[in-house]
Amino acid sequence: MDKHLQIGEVAARTELSLRTIRHYEEAGLVIPSARSRGGFRLYTETDVSRLMVIRRMKPLGFTLEQMRDLLDATDRLDGDDALDDDEREVLLERVRTYRRAATEQVERLRVQLARAEDFAATLGARLEQDPPAARA
Repeated sequence: MDKHLQIGEVAARTELSLRTIRHYEEAGLVIPSARSRGGFRLYTETDVSRLMVIRRMKPLGFTLEQMRDLLDATDRLDGDDALDDDEREVLLERVRTYRRAATEQVERLRVQLARAEDFAATLGARLEQDPPAARA
C-alpha cells in the first residue's frame, strides 16, 4: 500500500499553499486518494506528482482546463486500460502539443528575463555613476 501524506506534508513538498491545493481539488485536478478516520485529506506520491505537473504548468500560463486535459491524456496513457494504436497516437499528440506550447512559452520567458536583467544592470550602472554624497 502507498504511504499516505497529509495535506500539510504535500504543501511542504510541492511548495503550494493549503488553499491552492484545495482549489485544485475543487477544480477536479487532484483528488485526495483517501481520507483519514478524522476526515483529513490523504495523498499518495501519484497525487504529489500530479500537483507538481500543475505547479510547473501554472507559471507558463496554462489554464485549469488545459491542465485537466493534459492530466487526462497522461492518465490514460499511464492507465491499465488497453489503448489501440490510434487512441495512443491521439493522446501522444495531445502531449506533444503541450510540450510545444511549453517550449514556446519558456522561450518567451527567457527573452523577458534577459530584458529584465539588462534593465537591472542599467540601473546598477547608473547608480555607480553617481555615488552617494560623502558623509560628514
